[in-house]
Amino acid sequence: MEKKIIHLPNPHLRTRSKKVGFVGDDVKDLIERMKQATLDWEATRDHEVGVALAAVQIDELWRVVVIRNNFDDKSDETFRVFINPEITKYEGEVFEDYEGCLSIKNVYGRVPRHHRVRVKALNENGKPIRLTAEGFLARVFQHEIDHTNGTVFIDHIRDVEDAFFTLSKDGKLEQLDYEKEVRDNDTLWQD
Repeated sequence: MEKKIIHLPNPHLRTRSKKVGFVGDDVKDLIERMKQATLDWEATRDHEVGVALAAVQIDELWRVVVIRNNFDDKSDETFRVFINPEITKYEGEVFEDYEGCLSIKNVYGRVPRHHRVRVKALNENGKPIRLTAEGFLARVFQHEIDHTNGTVFIDHIRDVEDAFFTLSKDGKLEQLDYEKEVRDNDTLWQD
């Protein structure tokens, strides 16, 4: 069964996902659907790569994340799987960089994140794994684990007026008018 990526204002995107108790066939099927949804999304974009996806983004409230193995090569369609991922330690400087999200249409943001994180999770076979991620990969982990906790990247920058952007037709980031397009946008904020 094909699953489409959900978008704000769907309230599930701000709902905490459940922990996976057993990695069985249903979880493995979910993982395959997540990978395919990411690749299907990417196939419709000229200037964007489907880097990662959390299960909530296909409307499945489970703590499962898939992250692409090679962010720079769209022809590499392989992913690593992280079940019940947790950040056990934040390290290094906090720095700002641009983020987008498959579940937030046409909005990008400059988001502060830690340069390094330590992560523990289960792999697709239910075996424990631990790793340290730096730079862009650390940012991806923080973004996706936020999803499992019901947080989207714009929640970190809600009141930062110069942090919101959109992508032009030629793939360049252009600043959004905060007052007109962000502050009271019913799609982005549900309060």
